[in-house]
Amino acid sequence: MYQYDTQIRVRYAETDQMGRVYHSNFAIYYEVGRVEMLREMGYPYKMLEEKGVQMPVLELHSKFLKPALYDDLLTIRVIVPKMPSVKMFFNFEVYNEKQELLNTGEMTLFFIDAHTQKPCKCPAEILDLFQKYF
Repeated sequence: MYQYDTQIRVRYAETDQMGRVYHSNFAIYYEVGRVEMLREMGYPYKMLEEKGVQMPVLELHSKFLKPALYDDLLTIRVIVPKMPSVKMFFNFEVYNEKQELLNTGEMTLFFIDAHTQKPCKCPAEILDLFQKYF
């Protein structure tokens, strides 16, 4: 298992009329987490695309436990529960500054060849990054 944390501050534009983070923004927070995770590991997502590989979303689930509010500093925890293959699984936990769990999520992406749009195996460079955690 691999785990990575990053933070994001809730902007006013991300809230709804009730002053809570609008639900669809959590998918964006998940993406920020996984993109920053790859960057921190030394393999920015941009490098993946430059190699002709893309990662579309296959499934997305989210559970809302408590509201996130304007100006909250959120911790986005990204958990990779198993070694990537053709698919890559992510679990997410979103915490506020009081370390209250606000949201959980699961996302499945898969690797495709950008030119053929057909599934392909996870690039060896990414497998190498995760090998020591599994």
